Amino acid sequence: MNQTQMERIRTGKGFIAALDQSGGSTPKALQFYGIGSERYSGDEEMFALVHEMRTRIIKSPAFDAAYILGAILFENTMDRKIDGLYTADYLWEKRGIVPFLKVDKGLAETSNGVQLLKPIPGFDDLLRRAVERHIFGTKMRSVIHEANEEGIGQVVEQQFALGQQIWSAGLVPIIEPEVDINSPEKQEAERILKREIQKQLSALAPDVTVMLKLSIPTEDNFYRDLIADPHVARIVALSGGYSREEANELLARNHGLIASFSRALAEGLSDPQTDEQFNDTLTRSIQSIYQASIT
Repeated sequence: MNQTQMERIRTGKGFIAALDQSGGSTPKALQFYGIGSERYSGDEEMFALVHEMRTRIIKSPAFDAAYILGAILFENTMDRKIDGLYTADYLWEKRGIVPFLKVDKGLAETSNGVQLLKPIPGFDDLLRRAVERHIFGTKMRSVIHEANEEGIGQVVEQQFALGQQIWSAGLVPIIEPEVDINSPEKQEAERILKREIQKQLSALAPDVTVMLKLSIPTEDNFYRDLIADPHVARIVALSGGYSREEANELLARNHGLIASFSRALAEGLSDPQTDEQFNDTLTRSIQSIYQASIT
């Protein structure tokens, strides 16, 4: 494990860019970017286009390590190159940005008010390849819809069990039990979630380090005791469907919580933009998210 990268994630000022839309969400990401389905035929052409979009973001002068600590990639992006370097190597060697990998294969059907992770075939092999590609950490997303104690307990237990496997492979897991921002039981679900996370953290061996990716809490600074936990390298917040402006406003009220936005980061970017327009838009986006993350 790269200790320079670990120190950057633990103490650096900035946020984590989520560039990890996968097979199911890629068409929507391309559509937001101004590329309709008529522009590609089949998955290979689609993934080539989304890699061009991500490359444009990563190579932009706006995508600067002064503001961005890390970037989360999709498996297909990890296996592609930018200027002759694998994406993770380009991020770290050329940009000084720590690379992460999305490892989940999507969500199971809702049960007990939650969606667990689907099984991840070939998980050990994926983790081995991630280490070979110089990935620092991983992330995997579950979703909580209701304040159901049994369901939330299952989500957190599954996340931490996989997290242990990820840590043993030499990577830092981002545990992501997202609470649906539209749930009428959001605040109560967050209370249950925090309790379950604390229970799992207390059972970890002293040397184990994790990160958490959580919805911005209803109660300001609700996760401050998790931020202080010695097992937790950093807590990052997802935008969860909020606009960038809303997400930034809420994030700024939670001290020590930093962003890990995906859709909110790319808001306003489009394929037809000139490089100047693209870079200006991305600069405004990154600067606003950075300011909200350093409160």
